[in-house]
Amino acid sequence: MRGISTANARHTIIHGDCLKVMQSMPAASVDIAFADPPFNLNKKYASYHDQREFSDYLQWCRQWIHEMVRITKPSGSVFVHNIPKWLTFYAQFLHEVAEFRHWIAWDAPTAPMGKTLQPGHYGILYFAKERRKNKFYEIRYPHRRCRKCGYLLKDYGGKKAKLHPFGPLVSDVWTDIHRIRHNKHRDPHPCQLPVHLLERIILMSTDADDTVFDPFIGTGTTAVAAARLGRRIIGIDIDKKYVDITRNKLKQERSVSKIGGTWVSFFRGELITIADKDWEQLASYFQIPTDMKQIDFTKVRPMHTVTAKHSRTAPCQSHLFS
Repeated sequence: MRGISTANARHTIIHGDCLKVMQSMPAASVDIAFADPPFNLNKKYASYHDQREFSDYLQWCRQWIHEMVRITKPSGSVFVHNIPKWLTFYAQFLHEVAEFRHWIAWDAPTAPMGKTLQPGHYGILYFAKERRKNKFYEIRYPHRRCRKCGYLLKDYGGKKAKLHPFGPLVSDVWTDIHRIRHNKHRDPHPCQLPVHLLERIILMSTDADDTVFDPFIGTGTTAVAAARLGRRIIGIDIDKKYVDITRNKLKQERSVSKIGGTWVSFFRGELITIADKDWEQLASYFQIPTDMKQIDFTKVRPMHTVTAKHSRTAPCQSHLFS
């Protein structure tokens, strides 16, 4: 371990080797663990090169995966993001020490590689430390609509009156969250995930003040998501440059991603993920048509009165409901 720094009393970012640091951590000490490890695809990071021999890479992965499960609480979850090639091996390692829940397919197409099917998704393995004790909340995302006319894209066969006002429950295929495509939105890191992807995972598997752990924190996507949602973060990275970026980000973040007292996830001013259990509290902030058939062409939006309430808790995001 090369030093520990806390952005504040709630968050700890560690500069060091993730395997060595995890081996020093107590068992059952974090609520969920999320890992987006190096893909072993010959990418160059700030201070190391992502290239190992095939067997060495898999042996290393088995070690940190087992350590992630060890330090996760019995009620906790373990999520691992990667390309399908490596996830097939990761699943074997996880089956040795945890219980399978889902393979989440994140619809995020990449460039054609030639002589193979074009990659169309990344995977996120979702395992429970102990399935019977696992903390899990169903989540919802907004109804899909035509970008030009605003109408619902799905034909519900005359059952619109039974639609949930906000949107459907999320399945194990996520098509509404996109990769970060433009450099102006990226940090100096070759593999950066969208913050709202991590917010969805956190809302699905944790409560406020729970501890989120990421052994490959990079430039802090998981840390930012956890901080905005009122969770604690423990993150590790072997690269000092990335650790410094993450620490600086945490100094600027506040627990602001909420409507009233309810935690939610936003993207570009739009509400993108809520926990189904929270809808009863959230519904009072929304303009819901009395005739649900109107939802076909009318998007359910928060009322303008939410703006002032939200701006008191999140002045930097007060435009969200304007």
